[in-house]
Amino acid sequence: MSEAPHPTPPARAPEALGPAAEIVSAGNEVLSGDVLDTNSNWLCRRITGLGGHVRRTMMLRDEVDTIAQELRAAHARRPALIFTIGGLGPTTDDLTLAAVARAFGRPLELHREAERMVRERYEEFAARELVPFAGMNPARLKMARLPQGSAPLLNRIGGAPGVLLEVDGVAIVSLPGVPPELQYIVDNSCTELFARLFGISHYEERTLIVDTQDESAIAHVLAAVEARHPRVYIKSRAQRIGSERVNRITCSARGDDAAAVEALLTPVLGELTTGIAAEGYSVRPADDED
Repeated sequence: MSEAPHPTPPARAPEALGPAAEIVSAGNEVLSGDVLDTNSNWLCRRITGLGGHVRRTMMLRDEVDTIAQELRAAHARRPALIFTIGGLGPTTDDLTLAAVARAFGRPLELHREAERMVRERYEEFAARELVPFAGMNPARLKMARLPQGSAPLLNRIGGAPGVLLEVDGVAIVSLPGVPPELQYIVDNSCTELFARLFGISHYEERTLIVDTQDESAIAHVLAAVEARHPRVYIKSRAQRIGSERVNRITCSARGDDAAAVEALLTPVLGELTTGIAAEGYSVRPADDED
């Protein structure tokens, strides 16, 4: 007798994943292996925590045409948000804003508010003896030339402001590549944008640990639960915890408030626990690891 086919999970409901983001990271130093790209990982975690999801990341060389082409392609996929990382500084190889300008047909213009931000930062740097002089020069003015229609995003850590440009309902946020600067701008200068894009919905993750490394042994259980609960995202990942090789199953959902998310996650966790235990494998909440 042939086995019944495993249920096929339906396509994820949009509310299960939240608004989409894409990341375009530029930097020859990253692709040469000289610098590790921790920024994309940090942004992925940040957007997930806000209730969105990162749909795609790209890592490119510092080439205007290449970056512009990828930005146009990303925009055509209509995410809520596109991040660019790197290339906002004063040197000739900092080309990201030129690429943004070319991608969307917006000439670079000296932005007075951005100029004020850059000037104030270098005055502070000079007062702290971090730079040799406080005035503006062509290299520093370069950081204040933004694509037409953009707004600068305050950066209190470094010299270059972040940049926000909105094109046909898609927000393009350009961030510096220095991690503390990027994180400051995201956490302090993007709050209004994020509230508009992600709302005030509640997001939560719960994790189960299964004592088997073989994902295929429990895949049918996950598929059946996914089919019954399309608003919950279920991800299985084999990993080592100490001397054990286990599967870590993460369930995530978003809703209007904590109670709504709890109502989504509780039955899923119960069904997964019951179904996996019925297959003969030990399963426990990740919190029990402590």
